[in-house]
Amino acid sequence: MSPPNIIFDTDLLRRRQVRALPAPADFLLARAVEDVLDRLSAIKRPFTRILDVATPTPALAQALTLLKPEFLLRAALDPRLCGNGPWDFAPIFNETLPAAAPFDLAVSLLALQFTNDLPGLLVQIRRALKPDGLFLAAMFGGQTLHELRSALAQAESEILGGASPRVAPFADLRDMGGLLQRAGFALPVTDIDTITVRYDHIFALMHDLRAMGATNILSQRGRKPAPRALFARAAQIYAQNFADADGRIRATFEIIWLSGWSPDPSQQQPLKPGSAKMRLADALKVPGHKAE
Repeated sequence: MSPPNIIFDTDLLRRRQVRALPAPADFLLARAVEDVLDRLSAIKRPFTRILDVATPTPALAQALTLLKPEFLLRAALDPRLCGNGPWDFAPIFNETLPAAAPFDLAVSLLALQFTNDLPGLLVQIRRALKPDGLFLAAMFGGQTLHELRSALAQAESEILGGASPRVAPFADLRDMGGLLQRAGFALPVTDIDTITVRYDHIFALMHDLRAMGATNILSQRGRKPAPRALFARAAQIYAQNFADADGRIRATFEIIWLSGWSPDPSQQQPLKPGSAKMRLADALKVPGHKAE
């Protein structure tokens, strides 16, 4: 098997997540954590062994302790990201999950979008689950920061004569259901939560991205410092194209939610083709269609 394309510099991601820990901009993660607890509350079963996959801060692990698991493992890029709490830590190295006994729940928040081999990591997660174990994740989707991408690309074209990669390419909702099936998950479900955050200017947005540990980690990023004129022009373009009447700019964060189950014979199975007892037209009582 050929190695995946290296899109992201994961060592740089690790350093930036550690740098952001003292004062993180964690409002998006806090919302996702609240959503996870809400989604899990609808599932009437205990989760005794839980895996947290690469969530940037310990906020998710802390929330999952409310489920009172017997064992909670936080897999992260660096020990400094582990946090203090009643959970164990294991490092993620080269996008390889630690070997551990099977889990009945695996959760990952706002992390999978920075994975070079997402199909491979999904397979690892599925294999880490017990039969009928649940995987639940949230990751940034394709429309995330589309305003920033547009403003930077236009500014670079004007000032530098071309555009360089500055904002990560994010996955599309239509692709994620297929990736879950390809990884072997049963009953895959995807949905989207679109969040619009308003800022005074582009530099306030960039400050938050830095505090999320989510600034440019593309492996093909330019290594030379960008001229100040580039960001000044990008700020103008952003304000011209994506500002509200009060002058504040909009930033879109599209969060794709994923869920799937490790296969088990007890799960609901689709009917075999041709096994239906009634035609769809008859069931719907469509005029002009009669059973033969």
